[in-house]
Amino acid sequence: MSRRAVLMGCSALGAATGLAGCAGRSAYIDPMYLRQSVQYDSRQAPGAIVVDPSNHFLYHVQEGARAVRYGVGVGGEGFGWSGIATVHDRQEWPDWYPTKEILARKPEIRSSMVELRGGLGMPGGPDHPLGARALYLWQGNKDTLYRIHGTNEPWTIGQSVSSGCIRMINQEVIDLYESTPIGTKVVVLPSGTGAS
Repeated sequence: MSRRAVLMGCSALGAATGLAGCAGRSAYIDPMYLRQSVQYDSRQAPGAIVVDPSNHFLYHVQEGARAVRYGVGVGGEGFGWSGIATVHDRQEWPDWYPTKEILARKPEIRSSMVELRGGLGMPGGPDHPLGARALYLWQGNKDTLYRIHGTNEPWTIGQSVSSGCIRMINQEVIDLYESTPIGTKVVVLPSGTGAS
């Protein structure tokens, strides 16, 4: 039997949106998905981020053929987007504006939404689906609509379950956020490929 890390707790939103037993849920995460420094030969410069959705890892490239590797959760259909982007914006406890598609799949979240400065959404906080931090990925002057963000569902790390973005454990996304300035290069590999 493999060793697993235990994270306690869950969000009220998770409980309200039908995650059975969520209010007292323990989240078991395989230790391989927890932050660690690893050997990583990459063509990318130190500071760049490489996301490997097939293997559920995000690499923050360091000097000396090393990287800080984090486990991630990705979209349920594999991952719908790949390419090169930059971090255009960074937010602490970001507000969330669900898409029409998300609202169609989860109409129960409408009761948690309020009018915010950007429209109808959910204000940031511990019960929020985008978690503690978010990095907004753009290509040139266009928002890709993909984010690297925290989650209030840490047990989903290492799985393909999210609405398409790249989700991380809140403590891990805070660590990445602190060392990721606006303008950072992000490479999202196509599903089914290896290191870049």
